[in-house]
Amino acid sequence: MSVKRSLLAILDQGACYGYQLRAEFDRRTGGTWPLNVGQIYNTLERLERDGLVERGEADDEGHVYWRITDDGRAAVAEWLASPVPASKGTRDELAIKLALAATLPGIDLAGVIHTQRRASLEHLRELNRAKYAGRSPDGAEELAWSLVVDSMIFQAEAEVRWLDHTEQRLAMRPAVPLPLTNEPAKRGRPAKEKTA
Repeated sequence: MSVKRSLLAILDQGACYGYQLRAEFDRRTGGTWPLNVGQIYNTLERLERDGLVERGEADDEGHVYWRITDDGRAAVAEWLASPVPASKGTRDELAIKLALAATLPGIDLAGVIHTQRRASLEHLRELNRAKYAGRSPDGAEELAWSLVVDSMIFQAEAEVRWLDHTEQRLAMRPAVPLPLTNEPAKRGRPAKEKTA
């Protein structure tokens, strides 16, 4: 998630100070991705260094208002007009955990999957309860919040489907422990494979 671009998009609506940016981000995303104020101020300083925002004077209460520059507006327009790139590889802890568990001796892989499915289904129930609990169906905040929650629901549903798929796949081809190799490890990063 691009905190930098998200803050720029909010600043494109008008000058804000740090705590105000955090409140606006929470209001527009339903508080589903908490930002701390230190992260916001670090990001603002990098944006200032890159010429995308300008620091204003402090008001009577000590709030320093930040303003977007023309280059910042262009960056927001470019971000909103561009697709979010698919990640290369995975940093999904669950996928890595199951891949490793499938290659380790003595692991009850079915038990690992069962435990995760139970937790994933509970998470999905919580998301569905939150979606329908006490929110007014009208308004821009509701729309923004529901878009984020719907995305989280679809991701949780996909995780449960993937766990079902993994369980079925293991039923057809059980996991086999992978012993440590005796080959000396090479230093440095593996060479990147060329894609056509």
